[in-house]
Amino acid sequence: MRIRDDQLVQALGPWRNTEAPLGAALARAVREALLDGRIRAGSELPAERRLAAALGVSRGTVTAALDRLRNAGWVRTRHGSASTVQLPPAAAERIAPFSATGEAGPLVDLRRAVPAAPQELYLEATRRAVARAGPLLAEHGEPGPGIAELRSAIAARYSREGTATRPEQILVTSGARGALTLLAAHFRPRVAVVEIPTFFDALRVLRAPGTRLVGCGVTTDGWDLDQLRDAFAAARGQLAYLVPDFHNPTGALMPPHTRRTVTRLAAEHQVTLVVDETMRDLDLRDQPDPPPRMRGALLIGSTSKSIWGGLRIGWIRAPASLVRELQGHPLAGPLSAPPMQQLIAAELLADLEPVLGRRRRELRQQRDHLSNLLAGDRRWHFTLPSGGLALWLRLTTALGDTVVERACRNGVALAAGPHFAADATLIHHLRVPYTPPHHVLDQIAAVLDDACRDGAP
Repeated sequence: MRIRDDQLVQALGPWRNTEAPLGAALARAVREALLDGRIRAGSELPAERRLAAALGVSRGTVTAALDRLRNAGWVRTRHGSASTVQLPPAAAERIAPFSATGEAGPLVDLRRAVPAAPQELYLEATRRAVARAGPLLAEHGEPGPGIAELRSAIAARYSREGTATRPEQILVTSGARGALTLLAAHFRPRVAVVEIPTFFDALRVLRAPGTRLVGCGVTTDGWDLDQLRDAFAAARGQLAYLVPDFHNPTGALMPPHTRRTVTRLAAEHQVTLVVDETMRDLDLRDQPDPPPRMRGALLIGSTSKSIWGGLRIGWIRAPASLVRELQGHPLAGPLSAPPMQQLIAAELLADLEPVLGRRRRELRQQRDHLSNLLAGDRRWHFTLPSGGLALWLRLTTALGDTVVERACRNGVALAAGPHFAADATLIHHLRVPYTPPHHVLDQIAAVLDDACRDGAP
């Protein structure tokens, strides 16, 4: 499909940037329009002369922009034919989304520690799902507990890891947040135990119905057992939400003895234990080994970190009787996942290890690269996490919000500690994801160095 001159001009919008050469600014505008969906991948651009006339620039400017785009893989030009815009092949399998590399806009946006999709495998799985979607499309498509194939695949993964599970113990939801939202709506806790820090979206979900949050401290060195005991006692008969596997944001891995303590406390105080396992697959140890699970816990899982957040597939593993109760809740339908996405997820889960293996290797390399850049600096402390997506820095000379503000002025958006704390504490902490490639991590380290200097503006 060829883009008309006027369509391209409208798609690019006000692209001129007085701080950059016109060729560089035009190349960035084309990239951003492609990533924003204003230009479709596979579209043919107008000829250089026509494009220059439409944009009111010299042909040399257009040539320079197209050369930049071709060299980076954003444009493909065959001799004697038009130039076609595309996503660069290297981008198709990268871990970091474009928003986290500075290629989609003026910011390296690290406020969310999320991966991009494994494009080639995802598209192949989509094609396979579409090819055999006939029986699914012949059904009513109304919300339910999840398509049988996906529930079976999820149950089989639990069973392989030593937690015997039947498909009827699985309820598929629209992501992990959908799973937690449904559980919170079902149990309606007056009090909920949460870790400090914890995943900020979980705080929003639990706070929404007016639940009082009781915190227990977590550092990169582990969980505070005294605070756990006090928190579970305060939440007697209510609910606890924990992330024991490569905890978000600290990356900590709960040791077996702490898991046994949590299980005992939940039973002693009759607390419904909800365990979020979204980060579980991101085990960056040299020999990944599934951590032991806590007996009696309701488990939340998701494809958001292992595959892609845009797949919107989460699930609850619970007793079959509770799954039936949850299925009857008024929010179960709105929080269910579209059937076609479930079919794609079933395709991907059938052969997930190649994706996980490569992601673990790349994340391990990027984690080590960033930690080497930041190690030995007295302005912050951190512990190398054994899994997850980010370093959790404790700043010694500046407030987290101050560093975030300074970093943002230099093109890097981060999240400070209070964002993850139920009680707005952790003012000297900062989460720094290591999902971007090495050259962007170099930029992040330089920006942090500048933001933490004494007397920085």
